[in-house]
Amino acid sequence: MAKHVAVLMGGFSSERPVSLASGAACADALEGEGYAVTRVDVDRDIASVLKDLGPDVVFNALHGPFGEDGTIQGVLEFLEIPYTHSGVAASALALDKGRAKIIAKSVGIAVAEAKIMPRLDAAPKHVMPPPYVVKPIGEGSSFGVLIVREDQSTPPQQLFSTEWSFGDTVMVERFVHGRDLTCAVMGDVALGVCDIISEGHAFYDYDAKYAPGGSRHVVPADLPKDIYRQVQEWALKAHRAVGCRGISRSDFRYDDRFGKKGELIWLEINTQPGMTPTSLVPDIAADAGHSFGDLVRWMVEDASCRR
Repeated sequence: MAKHVAVLMGGFSSERPVSLASGAACADALEGEGYAVTRVDVDRDIASVLKDLGPDVVFNALHGPFGEDGTIQGVLEFLEIPYTHSGVAASALALDKGRAKIIAKSVGIAVAEAKIMPRLDAAPKHVMPPPYVVKPIGEGSSFGVLIVREDQSTPPQQLFSTEWSFGDTVMVERFVHGRDLTCAVMGDVALGVCDIISEGHAFYDYDAKYAPGGSRHVVPADLPKDIYRQVQEWALKAHRAVGCRGISRSDFRYDDRFGKKGELIWLEINTQPGMTPTSLVPDIAADAGHSFGDLVRWMVEDASCRR
């Protein structure tokens, strides 16, 4: 009998549309691999829904708060249903950008200077010399990310807005010039490094990530060999230090404006990387010889509790 996989998608975070796209792509691929698949659009009754379904494995295709921060992982632990990706603690740590940065720095990974503070404290005046970036502490897909350029006399006024929906704590981080690089880790192996070239966007924002033609993925990245190896080494080191399982993806900036040595900075680790047709991990895995079907099958077979 085919293994029954429940694919969790949707949910109620800002990243719901991305999750629906990821979940649909993964569910289709898993069916193609011969699994019995149930697509589950997650709501607050998810525990009772899963108890009634009784799947052999949960494929977690949720993104953002509740799906990526240890919450759904805790539910699955209580239900004793094996699941993909990272466990409770690693998920919570990775989505908290400030704590993840502390862990990365503690194991020798270079990070940019940053301050964690209430959103309204970052709004009246610059808390560090521009240029800098303001990021919500617990969001993904570049939601709420604001770039403050050298010539801006005040912080972004969006921080004052009553319509701000990305939490009341932000990270103010030194802006790192240069190229967007990313590296996926699969199990205990760092895969290739991808150079992300945004097309018509100031940075790798939501539209650059998910709109067709918003960015180009160059895999393997054209980098000096020592930088390429450093990206892989730090991606694997961050994966291990945070305690990730399954698939993760670390993002970097590489400033090579003044020579090939340059400055390489680790930005964050993603425990629930996007799995849409324009996502990075499928492209990186393909370069390593793993088809999309191979990738999702590996994730299901890797699933467990107590991750």
